[in-house]
Amino acid sequence: MSEVRDKLQEGEAGVRGEQPFPDQVRSTEATRPDLHGLLTTSHSSSADISPSPSAESSGLLSLPWEILTHIVSYLPVHFVVNVLPKVCHALSNVGQDRTSWQLRAQRLVGLRAAFPVGPREDFDWPGACLQMEQLITCWSGEVEHVARQNQEDEERREQAMPQDGEPGEGGQDDGGEGQVGVAVAVQEVAYGADEAMEVSVEGDEGEMQHVLGGDQVARLREELEDRLEGDAAALMEEEMDHRRVFIANEGRDAVLNHQEDLPDHRNLGNGQHVEARSPSPPPALECITLPTGHIAHVNSVLLLGGEGKVCATASRDWNVKLWDLELGSLLQTMGRQGDFSSHRGWVWCLASQGPLLASGGFDSTVRLWDLQAGGADRALIRTGAAVLCLSCQPDMLLAGTFDKRVSMYDTRAAAPLVKSIRMHSNAVMCLCADDKYIISGSKDCTVAVYDRRAGKGLKRLRLSSYLLSMSYSGCEVWAGDNGGMLHSFSMQAGTLKPVSQFDVGHTALITGIHRSPGSLYTCSSDCTVKVHIPCAPPRTLSTLHYQTGVHGLSVEAGVLAIASGDVRVQVWRPRK
Repeated sequence: MSEVRDKLQEGEAGVRGEQPFPDQVRSTEATRPDLHGLLTTSHSSSADISPSPSAESSGLLSLPWEILTHIVSYLPVHFVVNVLPKVCHALSNVGQDRTSWQLRAQRLVGLRAAFPVGPREDFDWPGACLQMEQLITCWSGEVEHVARQNQEDEERREQAMPQDGEPGEGGQDDGGEGQVGVAVAVQEVAYGADEAMEVSVEGDEGEMQHVLGGDQVARLREELEDRLEGDAAALMEEEMDHRRVFIANEGRDAVLNHQEDLPDHRNLGNGQHVEARSPSPPPALECITLPTGHIAHVNSVLLLGGEGKVCATASRDWNVKLWDLELGSLLQTMGRQGDFSSHRGWVWCLASQGPLLASGGFDSTVRLWDLQAGGADRALIRTGAAVLCLSCQPDMLLAGTFDKRVSMYDTRAAAPLVKSIRMHSNAVMCLCADDKYIISGSKDCTVAVYDRRAGKGLKRLRLSSYLLSMSYSGCEVWAGDNGGMLHSFSMQAGTLKPVSQFDVGHTALITGIHRSPGSLYTCSSDCTVKVHIPCAPPRTLSTLHYQTGVHGLSVEAGVLAIASGDVRVQVWRPRK
């Protein structure tokens, strides 16, 4: 409770003008709090009426409600949701004030962006704000970390570079193996040992800006040279008494004595100096690359279990594999006893529900695997055409196939086919569903809605492009098309309405998309993965670059798994 008192006292001081609040998002916990208990234990809702603190309250609680909610708006979301309700009833009501959540969300997305893109009724405002804060903290911090690492690496190279083009002692150039080792170390920390990937950020006008590009390096070099010419000799004479320097050319690290006592910290070596920097804080995310387990391109990746600890991969080598992400090791290759592979053709898509894992392939089958039984083969469903997309619901498995059909299967029945519908005139490329509706996108440039309870099609929209990926949550549907554009739709009472389309910088097929109330991830065959806030227009936080097209992604509990276009799978996750 001391932490609560400290934060609230800081807030009260800020209102009195003693100490301003920082206008930035603070770090949040990686796990999303359970909001159900908070919302169900409340006796009143502030969606329409803001509750007033008790008349007997004093201090902070005696402030007007508007000021109190303004103070709380500067606290992290997880603190508002999980801690304040334990302090007193008045503060528990703060977490139910829709207006304060809307103001917080607007501050996070920016004044020029609209949020949410779809309907505002029944929108999960606390959950969306929590996810946005986590997303901004992790991915914006990752870009900053990479920038710091690159800048520090460049400064090390400048410091070790001999003057006037002369080689260092022993006739060896200091820019050789030692610098390569540093660069590899930086890449391993920042990129998860993937030398092919870069990180860049979106500029104000949508253009890609590489972190510490060539122009920045040139400017940094010029600044260093200017400072060298002006005061290198003076600085060496003034500070040599305070330090001992081990020359890098002699193969030793530079060690500074009494550095904390110096008014102006500088590292000196070979007659050069650069500003000393404190060690960079560790990034909020870490990246691992799964060992090469496939011998052909990975088409699909899927996180399982709800905690991002287990991952399934599907490949053109005809196999489905399970991975332990905690250990970064292969658990098993799925398959029936006696079979040499999981399928008899390319495995194109994955879906799961509870302990059931489904894989669909070009061999015109869907195979079901029981994860609770150690990945045992549960059933084989013959579809009659290549399976291009899957969706698992609690009571039904849905498959979109090359023969223009969406088929529904009861995985518990001996004869699993329930119904096969044809609402398109070309292959079904993507689909999503809930307990009421099925939404499918086809290469015929149409999007269709099917009412599961009424057993009939409701609507069919025609687009100027065709959709390859789709994500459906709440009342919003987001999809990516073959031209690199994002499409957003609202879905209410069986009515699918186009909202808008956005250009987020992709230049080719959008092969994967994941949208939640506060996050949006997209990947493309243009060799990029982008992380956005799902506002209108989307605010892009980070862009990951690869050497080959990216085939798919999966997101769960803040963990991002990427099928990076070759035999590898990369996993970005919150650092413990």
